[in-house]
Amino acid sequence: MSKTLKIYLGILLLLFIGIAAIEFSRPIPVNWEKTYNETHKIPYGTFVFYEELNNLFPDSKVQDIKVTPYEYFDDYYSWEDSTYLTSGTYMIIDEYPNIDNTSAQELLDFASYGNDIFMSSNYFPTRLLDSLGFKTQNDFNFEGKAEFSFTNPIFKNDSITIEKGLSNIYFSEIDTLYTTVLGYQKFGDAKYANYIKTSWGDGYFYIHLQPAAFTNYNLLKKSNDKYASSAVSYLKDDTIYFDSRNKSRKTMSNSSLRFIHSQPPLKWAWRLMLLTTVLFMIFNAKRKQRIVSVKTPLKNTTIEFTKTIGNLYYETKDHDNLIEKKITYFLEYIRRVYYLDTQILDDKFVKNLSLKSGKDESDVKKLINQIVHLKAKTTCNEGDLLRLNKAIEDFYTR
Repeated sequence: MSKTLKIYLGILLLLFIGIAAIEFSRPIPVNWEKTYNETHKIPYGTFVFYEELNNLFPDSKVQDIKVTPYEYFDDYYSWEDSTYLTSGTYMIIDEYPNIDNTSAQELLDFASYGNDIFMSSNYFPTRLLDSLGFKTQNDFNFEGKAEFSFTNPIFKNDSITIEKGLSNIYFSEIDTLYTTVLGYQKFGDAKYANYIKTSWGDGYFYIHLQPAAFTNYNLLKKSNDKYASSAVSYLKDDTIYFDSRNKSRKTMSNSSLRFIHSQPPLKWAWRLMLLTTVLFMIFNAKRKQRIVSVKTPLKNTTIEFTKTIGNLYYETKDHDNLIEKKITYFLEYIRRVYYLDTQILDDKFVKNLSLKSGKDESDVKKLINQIVHLKAKTTCNEGDLLRLNKAIEDFYTR
């Protein structure tokens, strides 16, 4: 090893020690990120509220949902007698809930069978807004603190004042025929509804617009916990299906470096070590690397081969064979992408494919009926092939 290289390595080592000393001596800053995660003890996590659910609902079981509402509740739906095999209250607390229209429809179905839905959020999927008949509006021009109160005189003393984490989203329109206002928020002289109860089928939706009221920071201040307790007191003492922020698709990485990456000082030390290794390789490998011969990569002729085979079938007018292969490939695509059983192509299959693919159910039904018809047909012509090809291509692209 040359003297110059030793000097470089010594400087880098001193730099590494200095950075590490600075990082370890620095106080850990408060994380003000709004995660609404039930496992986070940071100010805007919901650890305290989640831990208190068993005290708020002593006769209930708290069940975490670590998949989408559609994935969870659809497994409990009995298609034979058109009922749910479970009951309770679905609960979600998040500023921007990740609920698509398919899951929203599942929640509507779940509520219609006599169950409750509690949502404390700022934004909602279009399916819920349209079905429940409410609209929200965000007034960005507000300053200072806000007072939250209830309409029920029983909870007159449970009003609280919050200063941090607020948003001024309020209900600008509700369906007064089916909706009851349960609470208000007051910014200065402006007072708007922020908590409603609306019926849907045999159940109810409880919509709350200030999830910050359920965070660790606000629950632990003064006696603010009384507000959260009163807000959920409207719910039945049944199973609580808590929509976890720790979805199964976001499980902890299996990487052996996950702890290093989770600690800023260790992460920077790791990066510095990698940098020194690269610099060592650059300086030490100078003028020592042998010439690498350039080899032309093999040409990918898959497309040309596919076109040749396709033209061969088309020119020989073997329409039956082509139709059979297109149907086989399409059904294999359905199994691979949407995890559906394609042995029985009935109305249940059509509905499930429509829900999972997001395609219009009538279009899906036409395509499946066409496939069933062609599979039963003894002899197919060119028109059948062209119509099938167009229908399948439309399914892929629309």
